Amino acid sequence: MRKTLTLLLVLAFFAVRAQNDVTVCHTASTEKFAMFASNKDFNMEHPLPRVYVHKSLAGGQDITFKCADGTEGRGYLLKAAKPTNNWVFVFQEWWGLNDNIRRHSEELYNDLGNVNVLAIDMYDGKVATDRETAGRYMQEFKQERGATLVKGAIAFAGKNAHIGTVGWCFGGGQSLQAALNAGKQADACVIYYGMPVDDVNLLKTLNCDVLGLFAGKEKYINTDVVAKFQANMKAAGKNLTVKSYDAEHGFANPSNPMGNYNEAAAKDAYQQTLAFFKARLK
Repeated sequence: MRKTLTLLLVLAFFAVRAQNDVTVCHTASTEKFAMFASNKDFNMEHPLPRVYVHKSLAGGQDITFKCADGTEGRGYLLKAAKPTNNWVFVFQEWWGLNDNIRRHSEELYNDLGNVNVLAIDMYDGKVATDRETAGRYMQEFKQERGATLVKGAIAFAGKNAHIGTVGWCFGGGQSLQAALNAGKQADACVIYYGMPVDDVNLLKTLNCDVLGLFAGKEKYINTDVVAKFQANMKAAGKNLTVKSYDAEHGFANPSNPMGNYNEAAAKDAYQQTLAFFKARLK
């Protein structure tokens, strides 16, 4: 009996050890996108950010906010002239929260009207000015930290906040991640050519409509990726509106209107964004 018990304990030990040694192969959507930073062609599709120093005409200011883990988050805040529970969270490109993102946040603030706009610094103060550094920052980014920052921003906005999210490239994926983290406070999500979440069960927890603005000519977030996202959102029972442009990745680049920038597509996508938010943040 003792030998049998010993054998069972040994077998149980090795079973647990084997279980712990299993490599989890599932890769989060943001990690998939970060892998593109190893692709020279992808990197070269991002023209260097233009040198620009933003001076706010609307009272925008850099702020910090508390996170649940005791750390601080950073952001660029534009407060509505009149108190409102409407918020738009803005998510940077792979460069970081630079002055071009501050400028575009202010454009959204001015054009949307009665709304608070918060650009969340997903790199904790780091800003890249060259492709190599931007790629490294994107690859070093941890989604767990991103979730902590977003939840801190949600707490800063308040429990009654109605939240819309928007981002480009790296920030496009973060826009969807933020909408998932916002739970019932999420009212609208806009993705500019970002990597979608492909976990249907996770998408089932989404509580808002999504507008996807994609580049029909790009090789990375390509038509197959978009089609899969559409199928997954349908399977999850969620509303997704997709607009695909005859353009390349980065067609609405806020940091530099060069390279793949497509003025007609960028202007139309921006009007789509404004209309989408105005219909849902009331």
